[in-house]
Amino acid sequence: MAFIDYYKILGLEKKASADDIKKAYRKLARKYHPDMNPNDKEAEKKFKEINEANEVLSNPENRAKYDKYGEHWKHGEEYERAQQQQRQQQQYSGNFGGGGFSGADFGEGEDFSDFFQSMFGGAGGGFGRSSRGSASGKFKGQDVSAELTLGLRDAAKTHQQTFDINGKKVRITIPAGVYDGQQIKLKGHGNPGINGGPNGDLYITFNITEDKDFKREGDNLRTSLDIDLYTAILGDDITIQTLDGSVNLKVKPETQNGTTVRLKGKGFPVYKQEGQFGDLYVTYNVKIPTNLTDRQKELFQQLKNA
Repeated sequence: MAFIDYYKILGLEKKASADDIKKAYRKLARKYHPDMNPNDKEAEKKFKEINEANEVLSNPENRAKYDKYGEHWKHGEEYERAQQQQRQQQQYSGNFGGGGFSGADFGEGEDFSDFFQSMFGGAGGGFGRSSRGSASGKFKGQDVSAELTLGLRDAAKTHQQTFDINGKKVRITIPAGVYDGQQIKLKGHGNPGINGGPNGDLYITFNITEDKDFKREGDNLRTSLDIDLYTAILGDDITIQTLDGSVNLKVKPETQNGTTVRLKGKGFPVYKQEGQFGDLYVTYNVKIPTNLTDRQKELFQQLKNA
């Protein structure tokens, strides 16, 4: 198993502070977010790596384990306990003449991955979000993964959802501003632990569907608005719908087709930053009138010749 340097992924040194980690994650998450890089597989892969790194390093307990055990941080404590048990078995076999393990079978220099495959399930065990153990040890239960699909408008408001996990109802509060592909962890809501060990965790990945009126770009939104030719030429006050209601918008005289204006603070809520919002960008689509009367055509002709 190749070593994954989460600090390198976030562009940080190992001594980085919690605030450094938060800032680096937000910057990179915005840069590589799928909404900002549509159909870009490399950006999507990078975005997942950034989220994985942040999931570990932003949690003080997980970070301490990662700093100590590296890529095996989820299994490090089990490894130490198993080593202690093995040493005891070796001691007993030496005292009573039994078989036991040899140093070559279970040495200090053995690779963690090889060790866990031999102790916790062999080739079929793998190293996903689970831990397996013998009857003599307590090990964490298998983690559970789930997906939750939300509409863009649902993702823009804090609300509750209920899951049925292992026959139990689990209610969670989803903060406004979650983004497509984001993953959260609910500690202890996975499968039961082994031999009295702690339960696994529940990992929820959000799938945010597209909206017919708004396109999300990070914390900003984009939309288009049809206006008639007369409004574009003469200007007017119109009403436009946003995610949280209608607002008045002043169209300037002689507005060109394709003009884009910004409505500050009318975009998407910023995740876990209450009261902060992105912007809404409105692009005007000027509609040319049809079925003109002869008199209307005459007036346009006069304007053309003026």
